[in-house]
Amino acid sequence: MRPRILVVYYSQTGQLRQILDSILSDINGKADIDYAVIEPVTPFPFPWSALQFFDAMPETVEHLPCVVKPIPSEILNKNYDLIILGYQPWFLNPSQPATGFLQSELAKILMGKPVVTVIGCRNMWLHAQEKVKGYLDGLGARLVGNIVLTDTNPNLVSTLTVIRWSFKGQKKASGLLPAAGVQDEDVAAANRFGKTIYQHFVDDNLIDLQRGLLSQGAVVLKPGLVILEQRGIKNFRIWSKYIRRKGGPGDPARASRVLAFKNLLIVAIFILSPISNLTALIKLAIKRHALLKDVEYFRQVDYEKGRI
Repeated sequence: MRPRILVVYYSQTGQLRQILDSILSDINGKADIDYAVIEPVTPFPFPWSALQFFDAMPETVEHLPCVVKPIPSEILNKNYDLIILGYQPWFLNPSQPATGFLQSELAKILMGKPVVTVIGCRNMWLHAQEKVKGYLDGLGARLVGNIVLTDTNPNLVSTLTVIRWSFKGQKKASGLLPAAGVQDEDVAAANRFGKTIYQHFVDDNLIDLQRGLLSQGAVVLKPGLVILEQRGIKNFRIWSKYIRRKGGPGDPARASRVLAFKNLLIVAIFILSPISNLTALIKLAIKRHALLKDVEYFRQVDYEKGRI
């Protein structure tokens, strides 16, 4: 039987669509594949202005998302064997369009279905994935696989390239900086995951799919990232509430607080980040066993509420 696969995704820059196309490129003729794009009723800008970008943080962190457009009825009325959900993290949480979809009636299409999540991001995705796991669990969906593609350049380099891309719309390499985003060779090599997904489906063995994906490098995770995300999400939660006390999205009354958050985040990335990395290494040495257990958990598809 040819598997019927639905791909639901939001891609602001188009890179995630390229990743999804690569994953499925070698099984297009073996499966019936439909795509459903998550579209905000009011589109987010790209490139962003700095104020627009950082003003999106509070609602993203608080999971007060944008409204999304309906998915075509011919897709909603079909019965799919597998659903692939593609999303990007924003501010350590699912993007507002992804959260908007998962909170809407449209997400009922996921009910009772096996789901593979595909993440394309700079480097931090753990907390966002835990939130997605929570939504899927609430819908009675079954997460059977997770694929994460990240920018493998050093942290400060990838920060500079994503700033250039987000605020100037320039992805290509310039000066001493490489191209922004997930490396092209990693996108192209993602076709190996589609073959694994297909084989596990025809073998009726989706329960072991994540093990097969991990053997191919679907999730590469360093222990230090766990520590940095644990710290980061606490600060984002504090700032999101502080900013929202001055109004909702775009309210001029909160602009000064948004800009203060922006300035603090820039200082944290470029000045405090090396110190944070050092303290993370110290903590890793002290609590290595516990952190390695965390790494193993985040590489898998199990869900434990409140893990991060």
